Amino acid sequence: MTFQDTTIQEIDRLMQEAWQGFLEYRKTTLKQRADLMRTIGSEIEALGDELIRTAMEETHLPEARLKGERARTIFQLTSYAAACEAGNWLEARIDTAVAEKSEPDLRKVQVPIGPVVVFGASNFPFAYSTAGGDTASALAAGCPVIVKAHPAHAQTSEMVAQAIAKAVEKCGLPKAVFMHVHGASFETGKALVTHAYTRAVGFTGSFGGGKALFDWANQRKSPIPVFAEMGSINPVFVLPGKLKESAKEVAGICAGSITLGTGQFCTNPGLIIGIENADLETFIHELGAAIEKITPGTMLHPGIAKAYAEKRGAALGQTDVTTVAVSATKPTDHQGIPTVASATGKTFLRNPLLHQEVFGPYSLVIRCADKAELLEVVRHLEGQLTASVMATESDTKEQAALLDAVQDLCGRLILNGVPTGVRVALSMQHGGPYPATTDSRFTSVGADGIKRWVRPLSFQNWADGLLPDALKNSNPLNIWRTVNDQLTKDKI
Repeated sequence: MTFQDTTIQEIDRLMQEAWQGFLEYRKTTLKQRADLMRTIGSEIEALGDELIRTAMEETHLPEARLKGERARTIFQLTSYAAACEAGNWLEARIDTAVAEKSEPDLRKVQVPIGPVVVFGASNFPFAYSTAGGDTASALAAGCPVIVKAHPAHAQTSEMVAQAIAKAVEKCGLPKAVFMHVHGASFETGKALVTHAYTRAVGFTGSFGGGKALFDWANQRKSPIPVFAEMGSINPVFVLPGKLKESAKEVAGICAGSITLGTGQFCTNPGLIIGIENADLETFIHELGAAIEKITPGTMLHPGIAKAYAEKRGAALGQTDVTTVAVSATKPTDHQGIPTVASATGKTFLRNPLLHQEVFGPYSLVIRCADKAELLEVVRHLEGQLTASVMATESDTKEQAALLDAVQDLCGRLILNGVPTGVRVALSMQHGGPYPATTDSRFTSVGADGIKRWVRPLSFQNWADGLLPDALKNSNPLNIWRTVNDQLTKDKI
């Protein structure tokens, strides 16, 4: 089924409705918002196998993967619902008046910023798309959401959108709390970002796409925040002691991570870095042997398969880049062939193309001459979502300068593990320094993701009855608040 692009005139009407919906929705209680998210989860579950079959046809993802992702999406909705009700994200702060010092009563709380435009991701048709984390966290914050369906799974998005609309109706909320549009043209995205009633944007995708949205948002008369996740090569540092101890085991773990989901994860390890010696050569040999045994998988859509083939070809065609191994199974149309290549540290440092993400089952091993060159490579890396260190305790002591430098370039630092697999938890940081994301201070996964869609508002000398519930003396929400510098749930 094909969908017509939503027209600019229709977008203008929908955004006006979203603003009117915001004026009502922001006044809802935390429980009402939580009930909405739980109801959305139930409605998605009720779509049953038809949703899975539709997503399989559109994305070529296997049934088990999609069922797992649907379960994760529903868990995200329920976890954001719980976080919404807990109210920690409100960051309620109260400093009562001090008469003898003529200091006023001040009370601060986070308030929703307005309609949020969310762009569905190509590689996660459920968890990072129509009812994904951006949508759930924005609804928790009290913001209406306008989702632009990803053209690669438009029918899947439409089905989920209808489930959300049904949940909104069941909960007795304004229809404009959730809107859904289609658009393969960049004009659709531009119209959404630049509309006067849009207050923030959530995006997961390519650097080019995210940067365009970011630029449009900052060229507005009133700039707005764009929280864009734009790709990452997620370097894995394999240190000498660890390779001497378990080179084959580490190679197997890396091979599995490189090819998981045909390499179509934002946390795919596209770069592996070590110090050249016999153990690193053993690791490279074992990694190549593992890659050869992995069967190519069909990529999400022909456009991604074409881009992978082109970028892989460009990377392998660079001077002094050696192909270590490819899958022994010949790929068919639109499949991504698992590949590992290798280059020296000097080659990597002088060739910026090798720093770019190759989205798919590909990784480049960098052989550094020594510790100094390894540190130099780190200092030339751009911002990343993650960085992983395969190390023994002795390695961590000997490479203290390296570990310090790596912390500066990532949002999540992993010890003796791979980056694929993102836990939905409060402590998760899914975001990193530019160009991995447009704002490394925030996460798109976990309850702290709600903070992207709110702003602080301080009330001075207001009567108790006129204050938001989060700031009233009786603490009717029973949330944690900082009162006169003490964290408490007590009444004032």
